[in-house]
Amino acid sequence: MSAPATNATSAETHRLRRRFVVRGVVQGVGFRPFVYATASALSLSGSVVNDSGGVIVEVEGGATSLAVFARQLRDDAPPMAVIESVEVTDVTVCGGTGFSIRDSLQGPGLRTFTSPDVATCADCLRELADPADRRYRHPFITCTNCGPRFTIIKDVPYDRPVTTMAGFAMCARCAREYADPSDRRFHAQPIACPDCGPQLELVGAGPPRDGEAALRLAKKLLADGAVVAVKGIGGYHLACDASNDDAVSTLRRRKRRGDKPFAVMVRDLDTASSLVEIDPAERALLLGPQRPIVLLTRRADGRSSDAPGIADSVAPGNPDLGVLLPYTPVHELLFGLDGDPSGPTALVMTSGNLGGEPIVFDDADALSRLAPIADAWLRHDRPIWVPCDDSVIRVVDGEELPIRRSRGYAPLPVALPVDVPATLAVGADLKNTCAVAHGRYAWLSQHIGDMDDLATLDAFAVAELHLERLTGVAPAQLVADQHPAYRSSGWARSRTGSRVLRTVQHHHAHVAAVMAEHGLDGSEPVIGIAFDGTGYGTDGAVWGGEVLLADYKGFQRFGHLGYVWLPGGDAAVRRPYRMALAHLAAAGVAWDSDLPVVQVCPVAERDVLAHQVRTGFGCAPTSSVGRLFDAVAALAGVRQVVDFEAQAAIELEALARTATAPGGAYPIALAGSGAEGDPLVADASALVRAVVADVRAGVTAGAISWRFHAALVGWTGEIAHRARESAGLETVALTGGVFQNALLLSATRRQLRADGFTVLCHRHVPANDGGLALGQVLVGSTG
Repeated sequence: MSAPATNATSAETHRLRRRFVVRGVVQGVGFRPFVYATASALSLSGSVVNDSGGVIVEVEGGATSLAVFARQLRDDAPPMAVIESVEVTDVTVCGGTGFSIRDSLQGPGLRTFTSPDVATCADCLRELADPADRRYRHPFITCTNCGPRFTIIKDVPYDRPVTTMAGFAMCARCAREYADPSDRRFHAQPIACPDCGPQLELVGAGPPRDGEAALRLAKKLLADGAVVAVKGIGGYHLACDASNDDAVSTLRRRKRRGDKPFAVMVRDLDTASSLVEIDPAERALLLGPQRPIVLLTRRADGRSSDAPGIADSVAPGNPDLGVLLPYTPVHELLFGLDGDPSGPTALVMTSGNLGGEPIVFDDADALSRLAPIADAWLRHDRPIWVPCDDSVIRVVDGEELPIRRSRGYAPLPVALPVDVPATLAVGADLKNTCAVAHGRYAWLSQHIGDMDDLATLDAFAVAELHLERLTGVAPAQLVADQHPAYRSSGWARSRTGSRVLRTVQHHHAHVAAVMAEHGLDGSEPVIGIAFDGTGYGTDGAVWGGEVLLADYKGFQRFGHLGYVWLPGGDAAVRRPYRMALAHLAAAGVAWDSDLPVVQVCPVAERDVLAHQVRTGFGCAPTSSVGRLFDAVAALAGVRQVVDFEAQAAIELEALARTATAPGGAYPIALAGSGAEGDPLVADASALVRAVVADVRAGVTAGAISWRFHAALVGWTGEIAHRARESAGLETVALTGGVFQNALLLSATRRQLRADGFTVLCHRHVPANDGGLALGQVLVGSTG
């Protein structure tokens, strides 16, 4: 007589069928092949299919195997996958054997989360360098775990026919890999090889060259000091040897770059370590799949026997260096594999554009628009559907602080703390990004740029439409900045139609963005400290030194930096000495000729400025902390004229880092109650007078900068303390472009935490205007 079956055996002989609906980043990341392999290993029958909202899996078999499958589905997903939710339901048993991948389903409903472009994985890099592998030195090697996604996808569900790989028919061997469940390229949509994939070409330096010949010539041109336009995943870079000062200076002059720093791509982590200081958090960023540009502190020596160093013209006057590692096979081949002839170990890799224009991504456009800059073009025939610039990150006290959120991150959504209707937020005019949102998610676009160029407006329209298509969000309302002259707001007004258009105050949106990142539902206000250069205030003034008691529905202006005149608008931004003279006038300090800012200002201009600050003619009142940074930098003799935004502030911060025995903080007086209609006003007059006294006493610019930073830290701490006393609030949100200053952010956060505050800082979107669209979504939907 046989033994009775165990419960486990009984469970396995009783067949069940379950449906799993998986939402998140689950298309373009090898999720269907992973499901196939997992189900097959457990002898489960059924199928997996992409739909417009994610992945649908039906599996049939014993209860124990189904339980194992459910656990592995969540715990062992591919490295690029991000599972947001799994809905499980029992369905009718169908019988049958085997497991299959079905063709994608089209239809209405929620969209899946499209994967960003990510760096070449370790497996592909090994194959790239293996002479025995059929993809040895293949410039477009990729698999389910790496490579282009966002920039080649036209629509979802994600399948090859809706990508820019549709024009490349798979060869027989690639087709076999694509159909083989045991292969790493099983259902990898960008799959290709040297026989059937995209091809490299170099033009502009004699007869066109293809393949390896194109690479060899590109490397020689770079080694000889040429500027080469290199087509990547999301657009063209302009590249040159970062150790060759003549080459870098030529690129800077042709690109009309001024003194703005260039980013540098280095061969490997060892090369980076010879140039900059790298802590564990920064190392993880450099090596991670997103491969952003990471702002790192230069080493004191900055040279080694293996790296010739970086030319002074790469980032003049800047203690930091923007560094990134190769993230495409083309990059790896440009630096060279083992045994290749030596070449530059560090390349300037800057966006392929002229100053103020969007990045070039179309081949014909690149030949014309980059003709004044590039000596040659290294390109390929895989089209880029949407452009996507490199992301920029810095690490402050071990925590990531995004500066530019783009390649590697876009279009991943940001989870929202409250439900929102279908919304389009158009952001600001500087560092523009837009966002679409619906329900509990907002999808931010890649970095688009400054909206002062027709081509940027066109790029904005393309990016916005692409986001709508990928997410399935059909916006019922639009949200824009309150500034009446913003081009982004004008774009929204022109396309509102029958939809609702809401406007949001600039700094309120900044504060709301931080709140949203940290999951605050808005039921309790925060003390929002928003320091930046420019934002349109509710009184028509130029705000930028704001302390707001804010939730998503509204805000009270609890305090701000005292108003001074902004003489000549943008002219004062480009010439910090103008702001210094305005602050001197407000502080009652005469424009004596011994002061550097007086000496540098032409007499005729000085006379006009004197009339302006006396009468207010041609001026706007401003409370901007960014402009106060400009004024102090000019007074200290650091920078009188700037080539790029925040140059004076960046150089002022750099000097403070190395100041020794600088003395105490400068004074800032506070007046007012903080009540509605009577904000606490920080009067910088005493600070300005103290700076002037130090300048006349020969105090170093570094010491002046340190004392100025300490004054701002003390002011924020004091006004937060008073806000807590007045409103009983314990949470402070730090935001605005000024808080990209690592020294200021670190010291302010440290002091506030020591005083018992909960301090919120940006971690997913930039503190600058690149994160504004997220805040607009929340305020526009709940305010």
